[in-house]
Order: sequence, then C-alpha cells, then structure tokens
Amino acid sequence: MSGQMSRPPRHLLSYVLPLVSGGLLTCAFPLWNQEWAVWLGLVPLLAGLWGEKTRPSGFVTGFLAGLAFFIPNLTWVRHSSRVLAGAVDERWVGLGAELMGAGAVVGLASYCALYFALWGWFVRRYARPDTQRLLHGSWQVSTLESLRCSLLAAAAWVACEWLRSTTVVTGFGWNGLGVGLHQNRVLIQVADLVGVMGLSFLPVLVACTGWNTLRRQVAIYQGTGTCRTRLDFTLALVLLLVGAGYGMNRLTQNSTEQLTVRTLLVQPNVPQVEAWEHRPKPHLYERLARLTRLYAEAREGRPSNIDLVVWPESALPVHLYGLPDHEPFFDQLLSLGSFSLLTGTEIYQENDPAGHVSAVLFQGSYANRQEHHKVHLVPFGEYLPLGDCPPFSWLRGLIPGDFTPGTSTEPLRLNKPQVGLIPLICFEDTVGRLARRFVRPQAQMIVNLTNDGWFLNSRAMEVHTANAKFRAIELRRPMVRATNTGVTCFIDSLGTVTHRLSDPQTGSTLVEGCLPGEVRVPTTGEMTLYARHGDWFALLCLGLAVWIVLRQRFFPRPCPLPH
Repeated sequence: MSGQMSRPPRHLLSYVLPLVSGGLLTCAFPLWNQEWAVWLGLVPLLAGLWGEKTRPSGFVTGFLAGLAFFIPNLTWVRHSSRVLAGAVDERWVGLGAELMGAGAVVGLASYCALYFALWGWFVRRYARPDTQRLLHGSWQVSTLESLRCSLLAAAAWVACEWLRSTTVVTGFGWNGLGVGLHQNRVLIQVADLVGVMGLSFLPVLVACTGWNTLRRQVAIYQGTGTCRTRLDFTLALVLLLVGAGYGMNRLTQNSTEQLTVRTLLVQPNVPQVEAWEHRPKPHLYERLARLTRLYAEAREGRPSNIDLVVWPESALPVHLYGLPDHEPFFDQLLSLGSFSLLTGTEIYQENDPAGHVSAVLFQGSYANRQEHHKVHLVPFGEYLPLGDCPPFSWLRGLIPGDFTPGTSTEPLRLNKPQVGLIPLICFEDTVGRLARRFVRPQAQMIVNLTNDGWFLNSRAMEVHTANAKFRAIELRRPMVRATNTGVTCFIDSLGTVTHRLSDPQTGSTLVEGCLPGEVRVPTTGEMTLYARHGDWFALLCLGLAVWIVLRQRFFPRPCPLPH
C-alpha cells in the first residue's frame, strides 16, 4: 500500500524536474544574468531523461523544459500586438490585443520548445548511458560509456539549436545556450571558431559528465555500484580549460594596425505608434538634424570631428522617395560638415510596390548615395509567410508591412576613411550565417540599424544586444548599434560593450540623445574560421546525430542497450 502511495509523487517529480530545469536556464539570460545557471540548469532535466524510473517520454520531458525556458524568455513578444493597438506602456489596451500578445508568446515558445523536445527524444533513446557499464564496468568502460553519451547529447543540443535557427519560416535562433555565457569575456572568444551555437557544446558536455559522475558516487554510497572514476568529468573540464586558454590568448593579443572611424550614433527615441504612421512630421526631421549637428557640424572654421553619423532603422517618417523635400534636407545637412550619413529607411520603387526595408549611405550629397536592402525579413512583422493560404491570410490586415527581401551582401563603402560597412538591419545582427556573407579581407566594421520600440520598455532590448554582440566575436569586426529605442552602443571585436547611451541617473536606455565614439578598425580584416566556413561545427554535430539515428534504425546492434 505504501509503495502504491509513493508512486504518484515520483511520477509527479518526473514532470516537475524539466520545469525546474527550464526555469533555471532562464536565469542565465538578460534580466538575471546568472551564468552559473548555464552550467547547472540542465541537471534536473538530465535526471528526468537519464533517471532509473521516469514516466514521461523523452519528447514530453524536453518539451516541458522548453516551455519553462521560452515562455519567460519571450514575454516581451506580447508587446508587438499591443503596440499595434496603440500601447505606449504597460497599461491595458483591450482584450483582443492582450490575448493576441499572450497567444504570440505561447505560440512562439511552443514552437521553440519542440527543439528541446527533439533533443529530449534523442537523448533518451540514443544517448542514455547503460547502467551496467556506467556503474559496474571498469574505469575504462565506464569512462568511455559516459563520454559516448555526453558527446552525443552535446552534439545533439548544438544540432537542435541550428535547426531552430534555420528551419520553419527562416527560423528563430535567439538565446541559444551559448548566449547565456555573454558576460564571460574569456570563454565567448571561442565563437570565432565554432560560432555562438558551438559554444553551447561545452555546458551540455560538462552537465552530462557531471551527472554521470554524480550517479557513480551516489551508487557507491548506496551500495549499488562499484565504479568510482571521475575521468570523464575531468576531461570535460580540461576541454573547458582549453577553451578558456584560447580566450585568454585572444584577449591578450597585440593589436594590429588600425584605422579610426569617428562615429556618432543617434537615438531619436520615437514611440513606435508614432513612427509607423508614415506621414510628414517636421519635428522628427528637426530632431534628427539637431542631434546630428551637436557633434558633426563644423564650427568656427574647424572641420567636423565626425566621420560617420548613423541613424537607426526606419528613422525617416516618410520613405526615402516619398517626399521631394528629402533631397534639399539631406544636402543642407551634409553641407554642415565633412561627415557621411548612414540611415535606415523604407524604399518603394515603381517596379516593386511591396518596397524594401533599407539602409542608405550618403556621402557629401543626396545624389551620392549607396542603397542596401534588408536580406533577412522578420516573418509576421515585415512579411506574411504563406500569405495567400488560410489561416495565415486572415492575418494580412494585421501585418504592418509586406516587404521584398534584398539579395545583395556587398558591404557599403565609406570613403573617409576607407572602411567597408556591414549593414545589418533590425534583428539581422542576431543571424551569424547572414553576417558572415558580408565579410571581406579588408578594413570593415559592422553597423546595426534597429528599432526595439515594438517591445516597449522590456527585456527585449538587452536580450537583443546579448545576442548581437557575438557577431563582433565571430567575425572579429567591431560593431556599432544605432537604435530608435533600445541599446545604442559601441562593441569592440572582443564582444565588449565599450560605450552605451543611457540616462546618467536612472541607467535607462529609453532616452533621446546621441553617442559619439571612436571605432578602431583593423586595416587587414581577419578571416576567422567562422567567417570562412560558417556553422561548420553545428552541421558536423547535426551529421553525427543523424548518423546515430540511421545506424540504430537500419543497422541495430545485436544486443541493443536498454532504454
């Protein structure tokens, strides 16, 4: 009777453990920024997947962990529909908008949680340690069994992050496990080899070997095991130290010859409900010009001390060709100094009524300009996937724009000084596989034009910045970010935020202002392993996971391991 009564709590614990794991992992990301959670957060999930008596399937266990991780991580998404309804803060804007916002959070979180579920299924079925080998085998057998399962689990995790970032409506790769290390300046330097997704390999490997070591010690204490080895966990820590050593070497390397680009970042801080009305607003043009003149205007016969002024995404109230006044406005502004101006705008042309989200670089005059069209559009924000098919077609009236993606990944060319500009618009700065296509072996800097105003005063701004900084490390190019509302900042090629615009008293980044600074650009742009080969490590991990599944499916072992 007592045995029967003890089962429900044990089964309940099997459902609670993945929820605890997802909650712990959330603590590693902006708002809490507790790095220890990256290393320990998977342990409860592994207890649910690799425990002796677990009730839910690996898929369900992983899905529960994914929901517990992504729902709190994506709460900021709800503001997008609220902004469409006119929201400027947390005040209630109507049941429909609030429900749609909550639905967007749950829907996106559920989609992302499927990749946790896929990992849980794989780890339970193909990477679960054999108890006899792990607890009773010789130290060599036990170590190899632990490393086999841990390496497979770590590779599968990286593979699932890659799939999440690339599949189904161009993917959504934010907040992979490696991003949780964003405050660890030493370890994140490895991203120039394996990308931010490759960084996720280390925490999973450490957690898995640590769990197996803990199981051995508990079994010894209970008298149900005989093996005491800790070699697998030691080897995982050695790999961690190798990564740290590489990072220390990167941080202490002598700087190569550099160019200095004196840059001014402008943050107009226009509420999104005002910015998307797309009608002439003289006060917004005056605000942009006033903030620019503060530092870029030549005075008393002295030349301008700014080389490049950057305005954020969709800075112009009306698209570039929408007003005849744009040409005299820019000509007059550019005549005030010897600076160039890069601004975000929308461009509509006669042969393409859908238009583009664009970045335009003016040098000297309105006529002397270069245009770049955004390549990676935001689904359900800048275009409607399957827009002619129900139920997606029902959303057409709710989508603020339906744009055409650009195709060029040619950098913009700044003439004074001669530096290539990698233009990343909106959340393109979180997509490494796109950013690397702009890289050339020459002096280059990354320029992100963005607007996080859709998400009001939420954690979205810090989350976006934490994900974006890895592009600077992966490509070893310094980055500047000019936002309408968000985190306007300078980031060096080591991923360190060196300057950011904020209120000096409250620390809030939701301010109108401008941020001057110097960007030091290496004259010979390094072609990192990631810049040359992209997500090679993630694809290698995916290939390993697929090979294991196919081998077990078509060439099963004569004596398969118990699941």
